[in-house]
Amino acid sequence: MSAPGVTPPDGPDAPAVTLRAYVDGAARVLAEAGVGSPRHDALALAAHALGRDRVDLVLPPPLPAGFGAAYAALVERRRAREPLQHIIGRTVFRWLTLHVEPGVFVPRPETETVAQPAVDEARRLRAAGRTPVVVDLCTGTGAIALAVATEVPGARVVAVDLSAAAVSLARRNAQAVGAADVRVEQADVRDPDLLADLAGTVDVVVSNPPYIPPDAVPTDPEVRDHDPDLALYGGGADGLDVPRAVVAAAARLLAPGGLLVMEHAEVQDGPARDVATATGAFTDVVTAADLSGRPRTLVARRVAPAGVGDSPA
Repeated sequence: MSAPGVTPPDGPDAPAVTLRAYVDGAARVLAEAGVGSPRHDALALAAHALGRDRVDLVLPPPLPAGFGAAYAALVERRRAREPLQHIIGRTVFRWLTLHVEPGVFVPRPETETVAQPAVDEARRLRAAGRTPVVVDLCTGTGAIALAVATEVPGARVVAVDLSAAAVSLARRNAQAVGAADVRVEQADVRDPDLLADLAGTVDVVVSNPPYIPPDAVPTDPEVRDHDPDLALYGGGADGLDVPRAVVAAAARLLAPGGLLVMEHAEVQDGPARDVATATGAFTDVVTAADLSGRPRTLVARRVAPAGVGDSPA
């Protein structure tokens, strides 16, 4: 099927269609379909059709034979609200270009602010001569884990996901970005023996877990129809079953003074803080804002376990 406004006129005498005209037509089609960033996506699809990372409409490359039909097919997929990242097979997260594929959650820009405290803490420890140990739970594509590994050389990074597809993709991404020493494990964050070899030794636990409540179905088709339910819905009436497991795992894994950083929905800021506080394992429990100023990230410090550091009787 051809996307309206994208297919060029037929016939040997038809005037040549410029790349700008193709992109303008595609942007109109995508805007009418409700795509949030129609011109950006139209340009990205044009670059993909040309086998390039980006295109310049001021000095456009020559258009190969068959470009019009190939571009129209890509635009039609996006018009149907297939995620741009699935169509072009990649996304950008902080400084990294990561492979993405259907069946694995696509990292969002707001999660870059979740990665930042983990990166900052690892850098602080590295500057002090330490080898920071960072664990990324519910890693998906490996985005947060690989951001830490590439931005803080010398950090020891472990990534965990329940999905076999996510684990495979995260390992491929680790190879692609030059972080092959990142340890990627398939495991359930609810397992009380999760990463037992690291218990009490981890400096940072960071996570973007599933947290959507069962009655809060996403409205965006790209999320609702294409991201896996396993990566979206957190379980329980409030969507916080998996986040609770992340907090419990962090309490086991973190060394005294270790940092917990966890993404959540903006309506879950108070409940997320309550979850961390109720464990008795954390202090300095606060909420950090995302790129748009919404309360989206739990940040807390691990206190010393009971009996550790106490004076003898």
